[in-house]
Amino acid sequence: MAGTNWSESVEIAVHRHAARRGSAEFTLQDLIDGELDRIVRETGSRGATPAATLRRELQELRDREGIEFLGRGHYRLREPPPALPSIAPGKCVFAIDRRTDAQPERLYRFAPRLLDVAARAVGQWIVYCEPTAGEPWAFRAVARVEQIVRDPAVPDAFLALIEPGSYLEFGRDVPVEASGSEQAFPISDEGFDRILAAGLIDEDELLPREDDGDVTAERVHDPQEQEPFLGPVPRETVLTSRKVRDRQFRKRVLDAYECRCALTGMRLINGGGRAEVQAAHIMSVKADGPDVETNGIALSGTVHWMFDRGLISLSDRGDVLLSDRIEDRASVERLIYPDRRARLPDSASLQPHRRYLQWHREWHRFAA
Repeated sequence: MAGTNWSESVEIAVHRHAARRGSAEFTLQDLIDGELDRIVRETGSRGATPAATLRRELQELRDREGIEFLGRGHYRLREPPPALPSIAPGKCVFAIDRRTDAQPERLYRFAPRLLDVAARAVGQWIVYCEPTAGEPWAFRAVARVEQIVRDPAVPDAFLALIEPGSYLEFGRDVPVEASGSEQAFPISDEGFDRILAAGLIDEDELLPREDDGDVTAERVHDPQEQEPFLGPVPRETVLTSRKVRDRQFRKRVLDAYECRCALTGMRLINGGGRAEVQAAHIMSVKADGPDVETNGIALSGTVHWMFDRGLISLSDRGDVLLSDRIEDRASVERLIYPDRRARLPDSASLQPHRRYLQWHREWHRFAA
């Protein structure tokens, strides 16, 4: 829930905690022990008194009549967690339309009529299907469902909360025939495996095509070691591999930026055809930042190092922000574009989302 405010993060945390415990009652200490660290990561808060902020947010949630105060640090949700139908677990397809500002890396909102289908997916992997530019519909990503809760923002609706760090966009879209509005439907394990086989890319697919020729690109010889063959690996195990996840993320981000650093303009290709530029997470993996294009930006190695350490950040408009902790500021200014503006993809759907940029600035204490 990158870049969310405390109010939203705390309200969903209360619902998540209630669904996990199966009880509408909870204590302040329950939330401190089980949810506070996650709230801090989600909001990018580096404040000294997060427990005090949590108390204040619970008071405001009480004022909004979302919870009742029972006394001595005890509370109760006014609406109990949903009673999920008893149904065998299984994989599902969730259809979305990003034009409705869907946030599939965080949650999936659905109507009560889909509860029987969505309940199957708790603790399971799901596939996201959505319309794309190249095909009417395509399978585009996978994620694992953590909990189903009532939607605090929409009466009578539900949220399938996505397990942090599980969302993964495929290296390539997988075309599919589909139509209609948002919906959810079951899928077999075999069908799920076929989609993964078609969507996940291999290491050699990260190389630029020979006809991509960029006359300004320099080639630097840097032989790559071949990865050892480890034998067949179960598909679901593959989805938790950091190496596999980084590969898909890198492909998406480098394609969006045409293998060029967004802050320096450099596009270096080594002797093996591999781009020097790196795919940087804006909200870090350590903070459960998702492997999604809008949480990524293409940066050269040096700039990536500085970005991860909070020496460089970006405004929502793409202005380059430099930290006061930089000792040799003149050298950094010579490295980046003279106008101190990042060169972002033309398509708004590929540009860094303000949620993640906000998280980066707040976590590294930048003033936007």
